[in-house]
Amino acid sequence: MDKILVHGGRRLRGNVKISGSKNSALPILAATLLTKEPCTISRATQAPYDIVRKMRASVCILGPLLGREHEATVSLPGGCVIGDRPIDLHLRGFEALGAAVKVSGGNVKVLAPKLTGATVSLRSTFGSTVLGTGNVMMAAVLADGTTVIDGAAEEPEVVDLANFLIAMGAKIEGAGTRTITIEGVKELHGAEHEVIPDRIEAGTFLVAGAISGDEVTLHRVNPEHLQAVISPLREAGFHIESNGNKISIAPGTKRRPLKLDTVPYPGFPTDMQAQMCALLANTDGISVVSEHVFPNRFMHIAELKRMGANIDLQGATAVITGVPQLSGAPVMASDLRASAALVLAGLQADGITEVNRVYHIDRGYDSIDEKLNELGAEIERVKA
Repeated sequence: MDKILVHGGRRLRGNVKISGSKNSALPILAATLLTKEPCTISRATQAPYDIVRKMRASVCILGPLLGREHEATVSLPGGCVIGDRPIDLHLRGFEALGAAVKVSGGNVKVLAPKLTGATVSLRSTFGSTVLGTGNVMMAAVLADGTTVIDGAAEEPEVVDLANFLIAMGAKIEGAGTRTITIEGVKELHGAEHEVIPDRIEAGTFLVAGAISGDEVTLHRVNPEHLQAVISPLREAGFHIESNGNKISIAPGTKRRPLKLDTVPYPGFPTDMQAQMCALLANTDGISVVSEHVFPNRFMHIAELKRMGANIDLQGATAVITGVPQLSGAPVMASDLRASAALVLAGLQADGITEVNRVYHIDRGYDSIDEKLNELGAEIERVKA
């Protein structure tokens, strides 16, 4: 198992190209099951089983297999240890379309001799579900009649999936809003599609530039998808400029503390919470970060404190008192975004930060260590 050694104190400068979106690529690849014809998906990196088995990827194929074959059996998904991430909303949607659902022995089976359009509610306490919205959408495109998804996720990844399905011949309206309407069709055909840029990878590199950059420019990004990250970074004192499909970040005169609340898109994303905690740990003043999507998503706090951060966790709120300097230390990655946050924290730490369990970071970032090194970081990947 690999580990990453981050040598702190190096300044970042230069250009980095952002990869295709992980959270778009997975359901889009699954959606190709809806047709027997070839599909061409660009900017989607390989997903070998050794990595995919640690993800929630298995649940992605439930919707398309149910739509095409009227039955599917998959193992319950794995993934990050960030609290309760049930698939109840997915299953509720399938049942509304006429499927029978059975969960036993670590597997979930869905069966529907016929799928019929219906009104499906995906509303929940912590907001809608991106993957659940996509799964129900994929099942509904071949159902008889009209399906209305109420409380749909509004994330760009949902829009990206909908655009691919439309290119395949699906009839979908309202993607990107809380209500999506799907008119079932008899069959879908092959299509070509380019996956949108990964807004969370882009946000992570923006924070890297904020933490230790002289000036960092991101290429192949969609600034519109990043407004909820750009806005607080500007509030914190950083200079950010966007032009077409690129964004540049440079330091201001002084870092300022922030008050952040994670909420579903278009609000500040839960997937950027850990990275911002790493930035604020070294920002003078008191910052307050509240998690409203996954209230237990604070396992990185204990590791940041090992590096000298002053953070008081009060339920689903982290009160961060900035310290002048973090110190390198051995730390353990608990999930995908926490591992990225620990690498970012290591960039500004004194000494060497040893990040263990980096398989988490590898399933969400394409060569993050190499890309940071190209910007001037000093990061080693070694066998544990």
